[in-house]
Amino acid sequence: MASRWIRPEVYPLFATTGVAVGICAMQLVRNITTNPEVRVLKEKRAAGVLENFDEGKRYSQHGFRKFIDGKRPEIMPGINSFFSDPPKY
Repeated sequence: MASRWIRPEVYPLFATTGVAVGICAMQLVRNITTNPEVRVLKEKRAAGVLENFDEGKRYSQHGFRKFIDGKRPEIMPGINSFFSDPPKY
């Protein structure tokens, strides 16, 4: 039975599925541990709605968002500028 599923052709499928599960797990852990709107402990849930704007801003403006902030939303900027910008003589 194992030889039927464990073939070299299936390795990319296992790899992509593993990466997707890893990304989902990372996001789940991030939300449970740092999201200001998620309260796991009963004592914190009893507090009700909190006006904690600083904590919310820290959560939403994480390191990756700060890294890409201000950059053009392009995948290959060199190729895009070569084909879209007029030549500079």
